[in-house]
Amino acid sequence: MIIGVAGIYFELANPGAIFPGVIGAVCLVLAFYAFQTLPINYAGLLLIGLGIIFFIVELMVVSYGLLTIAGVVSLLLGSLMLFDSPAPYFQISIWVILPAVILMTAVILGAMVYALKIHRKKPVSGQEEMLGAPGMAVDDFGGEKEGSVFLEGEYWNAVSDGQIQKGDKVVVLEINGLLLKVRKA
Repeated sequence: MIIGVAGIYFELANPGAIFPGVIGAVCLVLAFYAFQTLPINYAGLLLIGLGIIFFIVELMVVSYGLLTIAGVVSLLLGSLMLFDSPAPYFQISIWVILPAVILMTAVILGAMVYALKIHRKKPVSGQEEMLGAPGMAVDDFGGEKEGSVFLEGEYWNAVSDGQIQKGDKVVVLEINGLLLKVRKA
C-alpha cells in the first residue's frame, strides 16, 4: 500500500512519467485485494494514511521536519497495528515494516535536503539573476540622459547617476521594467 500511494503521488507530482503511476496503481489494487481477505484494523489503516498525508504536506510546508517525524511515527504505529488477529501468520513482521518506513523516510528527507540546496542557490534566470551582473556601455549617458548597455547578449536601456562613457564596464543595480539602473564597474 505504501509503495502504491508513493507511486500515485509521484505520478501526480510529475504527470507523464507513467512508470510510478502504473506501479502505484498495481500495488494499490493488490493492497486492496489483500485488505479484503485479511482482518484489518481500521485505526492502523487510518494512521498509515495520516502518515502519508504528513509526508506529502512536509514537501509543501516548512515545518522543519516536525511533519516528517509525525509521519514516521504514524506510519510505524499504523503498520504495527494494521492487522487485528491473534494468529501469528496474520501479523506483519517488523522486518517488513522497518524497511518500508525507512525507505519512505529516506525519500522524504532526501527531497527536503534537495529542496534546501535548491533554495540556497543563486537564481540563474529572471531579474534576480541580473542584479550585480556586469555589462558594457554602448553609448554615453548619465544624469538625465538614457543610454544603452550590452548585458548577457542583449541590449538594454539604462540610466545612471554618474556619467558613463561608451565602452565603460557597468554593473546592474536595479531593474525597473525594461530599464536598468547601472553604475560604473
